[in-house]
Amino acid sequence: MKESLKVQPHHLERGAYLYIRQSSMRQVIENVESAKRQYALRGRAIALGWRDEQIIVIDSDQGESGASAVWREGFQRLVSDVGMGHAGIVMGLEVSRLARNNADWQRLLEICALADTLILDEDGVYDPSSFNDRLLLGLKGTMSEAELHVIKARLRGGILNKVRRGEYRCVLPTGLIYDHSGNVTFDPDTQIRETIVHFFDTFSRVGSACQTVKAFRKEGLLFPSRLRNSETTVFRTLTASTAIRVLNNPRYAGAYAYGRRRYRRTIDGKKTLQRRDHDDWLACIPDAHPGYITWEQFQENLKILKTNGRGYEVARASPPREGTALLQGRAVCGQCGKHFRIRYTARRGRLDAWYVCDRAHGYRGEPNCQSIAGPQIDKAIGMLIAEQMTPAAVELTLDIRKEIEARYEEADRLRCRAIERAQIEADLAQRRFMLVDPNNRLVADTLEGEWNDKLRVLAKARDDRERAREQDQLVLDEAVRERLTAMTVDFKKLWADPDTPDRERKRLLAHIIEDVTLIKMPAERTTKIHVRFKGGKIQTLTTMSPKSSAQQVKTQPGIVELVDKLLDKHIYSEIAELLNQQGYRPGGSARPGRHETRFTALRVAYLVHRYGLRSRYDRLRDRGMLTKREAAARLNIHETTLARWAEHGLVTRHAYNAHYCLYEIPTSNLPRKQCSRWNRLVDRAAALTTSLVLKPSTEAEGGVV
Repeated sequence: MKESLKVQPHHLERGAYLYIRQSSMRQVIENVESAKRQYALRGRAIALGWRDEQIIVIDSDQGESGASAVWREGFQRLVSDVGMGHAGIVMGLEVSRLARNNADWQRLLEICALADTLILDEDGVYDPSSFNDRLLLGLKGTMSEAELHVIKARLRGGILNKVRRGEYRCVLPTGLIYDHSGNVTFDPDTQIRETIVHFFDTFSRVGSACQTVKAFRKEGLLFPSRLRNSETTVFRTLTASTAIRVLNNPRYAGAYAYGRRRYRRTIDGKKTLQRRDHDDWLACIPDAHPGYITWEQFQENLKILKTNGRGYEVARASPPREGTALLQGRAVCGQCGKHFRIRYTARRGRLDAWYVCDRAHGYRGEPNCQSIAGPQIDKAIGMLIAEQMTPAAVELTLDIRKEIEARYEEADRLRCRAIERAQIEADLAQRRFMLVDPNNRLVADTLEGEWNDKLRVLAKARDDRERAREQDQLVLDEAVRERLTAMTVDFKKLWADPDTPDRERKRLLAHIIEDVTLIKMPAERTTKIHVRFKGGKIQTLTTMSPKSSAQQVKTQPGIVELVDKLLDKHIYSEIAELLNQQGYRPGGSARPGRHETRFTALRVAYLVHRYGLRSRYDRLRDRGMLTKREAAARLNIHETTLARWAEHGLVTRHAYNAHYCLYEIPTSNLPRKQCSRWNRLVDRAAALTTSLVLKPSTEAEGGVV
């Protein structure tokens, strides 16, 4: 069908939309001929009958990829105008200009078909409402999307081939550079190298990224950071995110790694970053170039970070206060890793401390993590401290102090590097100022200001070093050593002295213990105590958890078993009397002022119900006992007669409580109803007793014969 036949008068009454797009700004600048060809489609529209003022050019998507329509405002405007019936024809040089994504292309075709809008490209005019044209346009859209895939596959394949050989050049982290031969080597700046080495040494010592950041801040050290897309390196304050990023980067371990992250598109077309597991990396070549740490140390650092979890959100230890809780600010929950909070409760005239981890309840409404009574924990820690505080411990403390001094010297050396860098920059600024023409005051004033700024930075670096050196002067002399050694002899007496304030005990504890991790074991009714000393030593203790109020008044299991046995032959009141005679007491006797409490029938009944014991009634029924009505029916007598027979022993009855009984019917020689005038019940009962006495001897004689 000719193009002029597809264009109808109602199409000419609406506008002609010309969509122009190129994928990148480089194409916009360099591929000028493509832009001219797209703008030349105005002539095609005029030739088909549209006036020049009816042609609407949409070129706001220049430099945008056609992979998705999310970020293309021009394409969204085109789709909305077509849907509202404002467009009679949509023009594009080819299908790929409108959309590379087949979903966006099919949506445009569907809307054009519903709005009766034509589509024009370099090959001709198409009517989306026609099956043949719709089929052809669909094939063109599929081919356009496939073309994009092929182009990406070619580019990606070349990159991955170089990646597998470890030759693809990636952006290196701070501290590593490419030399003239293209090999990875250390940064020639000594301060950068020493700072990074000090960073990994500090992490190995403290075992936490957050503690590493605090150590840098305490020592007044800055961390190097390379500006993006630049070779300039600046020194900034170390942050937790920077520390985590450095520890997770395998390039510092000398490994070539590629594909540690991947990008995924969401439903709205935006890109999201996802981390891959180590096994899913596209390339990982250990020992590919020099590194600041070994590959084994890198793996160990990752394990430490994973173990710490959300350790950087743990609350800081608070300063010692007047409360009795010895581990205030140093007790750590063994389940969530957060610090315990202290709660005090007044019970029986004394103030008891509890270590409570309730942040999950306060933040998310979840149950408390752990709640542990403090007295038993504090007692065990006090005994441990008294045992550990010996003259040998003081000697160990002095050795640790020497190690700390060595660390301070290393930090001081890094501060000297910072002073040297500031001095070099100040000298460079001075030379620039000296070389300028004095008459050119505009340039001279600027260079003089830069020189003054560098001098201020230099003065600040020197002041920071002097201030840090004053804080690091922590050398113990011989007199202090002798006093510490002498103090250990009487340390137990000092610790147990009731006149020693709780705050002073906590201050003494702060010099010995770093933190204490508590893990409650409800099944074992114990608490695990993991003590971490200042020198790095770890010791584990176990204490019995105190009984709760319910457990303290709980009846002993042996008494419950005894009640279960006595139920075979006795009722509740008889069992209570037997228990009292044997000296057993109910659980309630443990309460203050109730030591005289005794067992009663009601208490025994409660135990039977509470522990699910079989009642005496059920036990008798299992043995074949009958109720009064059932027994009377079995013997064919009246219930009153049955009661009289039971009184005289003709029928055995067994009480199952204080008021009612069950009846045992003899298996042989069932009693029969007779006239009491001729055979009295007393005589029948005596005869029955005599027969029961003689029957075993007769059977024995027969057995002998």
